[in-house]
Amino acid sequence: MEAAEAMQGVPASWADALAPVLDGPESQRLAGWLAAEARAGKTIYPPAGQWLRALELTALDEVRVVILGQDPYHGPGQAHGLAFSVMEGVKVPPSLVNIYKELASDCGVIAPGHGSLEHWARQGVLLLNNALTVEAGQPGSHQKRGWEAITDAAVAAVAARAEPCVFLLWGSHARKKAMRVAGLGSSHHLVLTAPHPSPLSAYAGFFGCGHFSQANAFLEAHGRGRIDWQVPVDAARSG
Repeated sequence: MEAAEAMQGVPASWADALAPVLDGPESQRLAGWLAAEARAGKTIYPPAGQWLRALELTALDEVRVVILGQDPYHGPGQAHGLAFSVMEGVKVPPSLVNIYKELASDCGVIAPGHGSLEHWARQGVLLLNNALTVEAGQPGSHQKRGWEAITDAAVAAVAARAEPCVFLLWGSHARKKAMRVAGLGSSHHLVLTAPHPSPLSAYAGFFGCGHFSQANAFLEAHGRGRIDWQVPVDAARSG
C-alpha cells in the first residue's frame, strides 16, 4: 500500500474532521517522505494498512476515553496502530505491564497474558499515538514529520464534541499535546493527568492514580456507560 493511499483511507466518521489537514501541504509532504523512506529500504512500523487502525476501531461519535501515546513500538511485530498495544503473541512491553498493574490495583482487572488492547478500542477508547509510524529500531524517528497535524486534528475533533469524554494524559508529552490542541483545562470533559507508565516514572505517581475507576465513574454519571477494562485472555474474542 502506498503512503498516500494509506493516509487517505480515513474512516467515514473521521473524514470531515481530518479532511482539511489531510488535503493540506503538510500531509502531502509527510506522504512523500514516507514513500521515500520505504523506497530507501527502511522498515516502517506498523505496516501501512494499520497506520489509521485507532480511527478504524473507534469512530469519532463513539469516543468515550482518549489515551495518548508518543509513537509506535519500534520492534518487529509489535506495533499495530494502537497506542500502548501490541499484537497478540508479542511480549507485553514494560509500560503496558505497568498499566495492567494499575488496573489490577484500581479495578481488580486480571492481566490477560497478551498486549492487544483492541477490546478497549472497540468500546470507544481512542488509543492514539502522536506520530503514527516509526522506523524500525529508531524510537521517535518519525516525530515532527507531519503526523502531529493529523493527530492534533483528531484530538481537537473529540474535544469539540458535546458528549463528555475522559482524557487520560500520561506523561508530559500527552499533557502538553492535549492542552495545546484542545484547551481542555476548562472544558466539560474529564481530564486526568499522571506520570507516564514507563518503568522510569510509574512509581512517581502513575501507580495509585486511580484513573480507570475515575473514568468509569464519570462516564456513568454522564450516561455514557462504563468501559470494560478487563481485556479477554484470548484477544481474538475481544470484539
